Amino acid sequence: MEDLLQVGAITQMHGLRGEVKVFPTTDDAKRFKKLKEVILDTGKEKMTLEIEGVKFFKKFVILKFKGLDDINDVERYKGKNLYVTRENAVKLKKNEYFIADLIDLSVYDENNAYLGRLKDVIVTGANDVYEITLEDGRDLLLPAIKQCILDVDMEERKMKVHVLEGLL
Repeated sequence: MEDLLQVGAITQMHGLRGEVKVFPTTDDAKRFKKLKEVILDTGKEKMTLEIEGVKFFKKFVILKFKGLDDINDVERYKGKNLYVTRENAVKLKKNEYFIADLIDLSVYDENNAYLGRLKDVIVTGANDVYEITLEDGRDLLLPAIKQCILDVDMEERKMKVHVLEGLL
């Protein structure tokens, strides 16, 4: 499992005083209000940045980091991702999982026959859809609903599913 979970990506600068515009990759952008720090992956190193201010603008979050007070201080971080540690991640409810943890799970049908690997999670308006790469190379799109997802065992890295008629 991943130690760091992505919460956003810096898209551009916001003004001249060191603020950055962040596209949130978390379900709830308001969670940035509760965060004290984020980890910036520069590509060469990971830096912990203390959050000094949070504002919201359309679908973006405007962040101000302590000690980075000028556009020149933050310009080089455009396009870089922001992460949090698991300790700072949102608390999950029962039967909720981080997408990063679901990727690459082994997928089995209700008769314990191996189907393939979970390749991606597609977030839609109604419910998520799990993209599963089958053994023969085809992709199966399976809705993440109770009727289809029978069990998820994170320790064993296995998911048991029921494939609805017509999906294969």
